[in-house]
Amino acid sequence: MTTQEMSQQYVANTYARFPVTFTRGKGSLLWDETGREYIDLGSGIAVNTLGLADEAWADAVSAQLHTLAHASNLYYTGPQAALAQMLCEHTGMQSVFFSNSGAEANEAMIKCARKWASDQRGGARPVVVTLENSFHGRTLATLAATGQPSLHEGFAPLPSGFRYAKPNDIESLRAAIVEDCCAVMIELVQGEGGVVALDQEFVREAAAIAEAKGLLLLIDEVQTGNGRTGTLFAFEQYGITPDIVSTAKGLGGGLPLGATLFGERAARVFGPGSHGSTFGGNPAVCAGALHVLSRIDKDLLRGVRERAAHIRQRLEGAPGVLGVTGLGLMLGIESARPAREVVDDCLAKGAALLTAKRKVRLLPALNIPGDLLDRGLDVLLDSL
Repeated sequence: MTTQEMSQQYVANTYARFPVTFTRGKGSLLWDETGREYIDLGSGIAVNTLGLADEAWADAVSAQLHTLAHASNLYYTGPQAALAQMLCEHTGMQSVFFSNSGAEANEAMIKCARKWASDQRGGARPVVVTLENSFHGRTLATLAATGQPSLHEGFAPLPSGFRYAKPNDIESLRAAIVEDCCAVMIELVQGEGGVVALDQEFVREAAAIAEAKGLLLLIDEVQTGNGRTGTLFAFEQYGITPDIVSTAKGLGGGLPLGATLFGERAARVFGPGSHGSTFGGNPAVCAGALHVLSRIDKDLLRGVRERAAHIRQRLEGAPGVLGVTGLGLMLGIESARPAREVVDDCLAKGAALLTAKRKVRLLPALNIPGDLLDRGLDVLLDSL
């Protein structure tokens, strides 16, 4: 029985998988079980920040595995404390809760906002305003926060306490914020919603309204964080100061790690027993994340911006390309052909890409070599 046959028989059928089995990778290259090579332009959905099998990252994780792999959060561990310090110093936030995924990081963000409202106002303002076309996770609460009704089907009743406004429509946001609200929660680039960056003016006005109304500003940077957009976090490019930021995906560099960063107003909302995670902030995963963050320096971020500009220069106006959206190395390509057909065609020609709604999605490693990037773009342009 092949790997694909075993998976089809024994693994829950929750993914429309591509018909390929990858067995190894190095940098921005992947190989399948036949030994065929592919250029990786998806990086595990924005997870493999430094590419695959990065030796220095693997050494950092391995060294920690050989000393202390797990201890639980009932005890202090050095890698977790050091990672929290680094995240706070790099962002101006005050404290961090560690979990295992983006959905969990968003759950912590929502719980903190509700607890803050309860502490401040006796629980009379539990509603979190999010945006239509957003995506915040697959748990029941984060699914309820997600402004895509098609994803809600079959899972009713979802938790209450969420209201949706139209993206880039400030009057819609104003109308959604009434006396029962405690927070506004947004993605600066709606990733699963089609890789659409929110307008600068809308985001700044949303932040101003939240401040004026006494609400918390929650920014979901699960996919946009950790250098993906050309700055460490995308909120830096919007000139706003969030109260809480969630992130995951690229933080662990290939291992599961979520983080919820709390600003001054939210930093002391959680106390012992109010939230928890057995595996969150695992020493080995944190050791990998420490290495990833240490590598996201000015040079790497400049390279992200340069690569992003190069991709746009090659794609915008090219035959079959209707438009390019997104920010940094988180890009969506509007295609004249159906996106899944384009991505299937690219895979057959040796380049692994993704889709998002009706767009082709590019999420290469932040340090993808220029020659590999161009080879991958050649395949994409041919398929488009």
